[in-house]
Amino acid sequence: MKGKYALVTGATSGIGYELAKLLAADGYNLVIVARNHDQLSVKEKEFREYGVDVISMSKNLFQSGDVYSLYADLSLNGISPEILVNDAGQGVYGKFQDTDIHREIDIVNLNIISVIILTKLFIKDRLEKGSGKILNLSSIASKSPGPWHSVYHGTKAFIQSWSEAIREELKDSGISVTALLPGPTDTDFFNKANMNRSKILEDPENLADPADVAKDGFDALMNGDDKIVSGLNNKITVAMANMTSDSMAAYRMSEMQKPVNEN
Repeated sequence: MKGKYALVTGATSGIGYELAKLLAADGYNLVIVARNHDQLSVKEKEFREYGVDVISMSKNLFQSGDVYSLYADLSLNGISPEILVNDAGQGVYGKFQDTDIHREIDIVNLNIISVIILTKLFIKDRLEKGSGKILNLSSIASKSPGPWHSVYHGTKAFIQSWSEAIREELKDSGISVTALLPGPTDTDFFNKANMNRSKILEDPENLADPADVAKDGFDALMNGDDKIVSGLNNKITVAMANMTSDSMAAYRMSEMQKPVNEN
């Protein structure tokens, strides 16, 4: 595996961190990307214990310029990652009429714009080499409208549809595209989204272990699968969403996600 690199965004916490551990354990050198220098330094030392090379890159993926510079830096150093994990993503909680538009634009930039730029650069780099694997963090949120979390659900609907489309385009290229669809997971996502008052968090036992989600995604990535819904309950949720109208799915999601004290 010497010389093979995996590029992981959002690698310092949550599902991205667990995926980076699995890749390192499998012998892949890592390029880990996040904004926080201190967290990157800590995780770089940890991942090096697997006996792999680790390059940490502090980039703000809310900014398109940082996404382009990330890949430019890799190219200048002769690094062509064989695996791309697009994990970084955030949400914002509340009714759309009340939420901050600037925050929502940032989320669209992070969840969609940075992902399509990075994936474009990865594909352009890997096409001539005839190999590569992409794992995009989608969500079961991609399968139904999401009142109280509408922009996030919308971004994940884009990621899911787009991932399936480019997978078809790339089917004879040697590059695979896999989408990982977790449900609510025990990460810092809800804190960042200011979502801790949501009914979805009333029972902490309903939250998946990020290590279990990552293992599902890792296995699907290595198999070259098109997508994986992580967890039995989430598979049932997606199946129900597929069988009901959008308006009914939106109602059910609203009941799940509205604030605890909301009638």
